[in-house]
Amino acid sequence: MANEIRQKLLEASLAHVPFDGWSETTLLAAAADLGVAADVARAAYPSGGAELATEFHLTCDDLMVARMTDADLGAMRYSERVAAAVRLRLEAVQDKELVRRVLALHSLPQNAPQGARLVWGTADRIWVALGDTSDDINWYSKRAILSGVYGSCVLFWLGDVSEDHVATWEFVDRRIGDVMRFEKLKDQVRDSKVLAPLLSIPTALFSGIRAPSSAVSCKNWSGS
Repeated sequence: MANEIRQKLLEASLAHVPFDGWSETTLLAAAADLGVAADVARAAYPSGGAELATEFHLTCDDLMVARMTDADLGAMRYSERVAAAVRLRLEAVQDKELVRRVLALHSLPQNAPQGARLVWGTADRIWVALGDTSDDINWYSKRAILSGVYGSCVLFWLGDVSEDHVATWEFVDRRIGDVMRFEKLKDQVRDSKVLAPLLSIPTALFSGIRAPSSAVSCKNWSGS
């Protein structure tokens, strides 16, 4: 029942976010639209509008993963699958203004850590959905790189006025292509008898790093 109320409040809030942002005002307006008491709405989202924004982001992540499952990604090259996942994530958003308001919220110092966690979480969802099984430093590097790529794609997408966002999809392909070229270069260095020693020191330093046994939920808005 609590999850149902949270979902209904989120859906009702979307009409108010472009005007009042991800705020207490939006939460209470959504509650009024649904005939839900203000104290019930606050109990559903104790951290107010910021928690509502987190729920919106995670819901879009869920939609992306569902669409990835339905899409025929197996016939694509690996770089194309990553690019397709980023595109599906952007297409999960009904209105760009909702994302602009999320970015405005997370630009505030007290909310910036949660914004970073959410982007990292999106990158993690993509890699997991694509079958990533790395458990060492590569687990972190893949997510860190994709987080940066995804963030730049979001910013480009927000300013894109091209028909059907064709410019954005070309930008996504270029950014993913850059990452894949870097990974290919890294493999070539590793396989080279001359250059491989250059990686020996950092490899030794990070050899003990392992992926966390379980993901930290981004719903933990307080970060504790």
